[in-house]
Amino acid sequence: MNELQKTAPIVEMIGIHKWFGGVHALKGVDFSVWPGEIVGLIGDNGAGKSTLIKILAGVYPPDKGQILFDGREVRFRSPKDAQNHGITTVYQELALVDTLDVAANIFLGREPATFGGESLFAFLSHTKMREMARKLLESLRIEMPIEALVGTLSGGQRQAVAISRALRQEPKVVIMDEPTAALAVQEATKVLELARTLKEKGISVIFISHTLPEVFSVADRIVVLRKGEKVADCPTQELTTEEAVKLMVG
Repeated sequence: MNELQKTAPIVEMIGIHKWFGGVHALKGVDFSVWPGEIVGLIGDNGAGKSTLIKILAGVYPPDKGQILFDGREVRFRSPKDAQNHGITTVYQELALVDTLDVAANIFLGREPATFGGESLFAFLSHTKMREMARKLLESLRIEMPIEALVGTLSGGQRQAVAISRALRQEPKVVIMDEPTAALAVQEATKVLELARTLKEKGISVIFISHTLPEVFSVADRIVVLRKGEKVADCPTQELTTEEAVKLMVG
C-alpha cells in the first residue's frame, strides 16, 4: 500500500447475493478495494464478475448484503447514483460518438456552460473545452490530437478517450471492464499504463479481464470468482497464472 492509502477500504461489499429467477448468480461475495489500489477481478464466463460490478455501478440492486463506500453504507438506485458517489465505469462497448472530436467526446453531456445557446459564446466555450481536454490528456500522459474525430482513432486511442471522459467526473473508483479486448499488444500496453497512472493519482481501479498476463502485470491484488463465489483474494505476488486458472475452473 502506498502513502495515499488509508486504514479502511474505499469500497466494501459484504455478503452480496443476487438471484435472477432460479439462478443464484452471487452467493455471499465479499469484495473490497482500498484507496489507490488496482484490484484484478477474474473468473470464467458465468463466474459472477459482471453481476458483482454492475451491483457496484448501480445497474442492479443486491438482493442481500451491504455496500460501504468511504465507510458509510450506501444503496445505489441507478448508475447515476453510483457516479455521484465517485464510482465510474469504462465498459468494453465504448459509448463514443464517432462524428465528434476527442474534446467533444470527453465532455459529452457535461459541456462547459454557454450563454444564449448557439451564440458567440458557444465558440468560446468550445475553445475552453479543448483547452480543458488538452490539460486532462496531458495529466494522463496521453498523446493524441484533440481535434481528431473519434471515428478516425485506433482502438487504444478510443479506450483512452473513454477513460479520460470517466475522469471528467473526478471519480474515486474506476471500473475497467475488459478494457483491452480486441486491442493489439502495443495498444493494450498503453491502456495498462493508464491504469497505473490512475493509481498514481490515488484513484482506485477495478480491472476486469480474461487476459491473465495483463491482470498480473497491473494488479496489486487479485480476486477470483467461480460460480458466484469468491474462491481467492490475495496479493498478486502470492499467486501464479497457473494457480489462478485452477481456481477459476475448479
